[in-house]
Amino acid sequence: MQRRLTHLRTRLPQMLLLAVAGLLASAGVASAAATPPEPACQKGEFCVWPEESYGGDARKFDLRSSNPEECIPLPEGFDGHAFVNRLSRDVTIYQSEECTTEGDFITYPGGGTYVPQGPFVIRALKIWD
Repeated sequence: MQRRLTHLRTRLPQMLLLAVAGLLASAGVASAAATPPEPACQKGEFCVWPEESYGGDARKFDLRSSNPEECIPLPEGFDGHAFVNRLSRDVTIYQSEECTTEGDFITYPGGGTYVPQGPFVIRALKIWD
């Protein structure tokens, strides 16, 4: 009996160490498997958020309410910082409210472009034909 207790005392720290390592490893796998939720932007929409990482209330644009190749300024006081292009068309974002090329501008492809942090403040956009 004494021999078993001695054997158990010498093995107990190793067993505890293995148990803790197993718990830590399983917690790491669980957190790595969790993915952030996809922003709410339907196919056929271009969505702009006022905060990075899709925060705040999005403004949504589609071909029912937006004419291709026309400058579409964002509403007064609304600056875009994140966006998603789920239109089938390319969209150019502009730093200028008038879609001028004096400020920054970049065109993003349609079909599923997700940008959680825009390269500049977005004040207007243009949907291409």
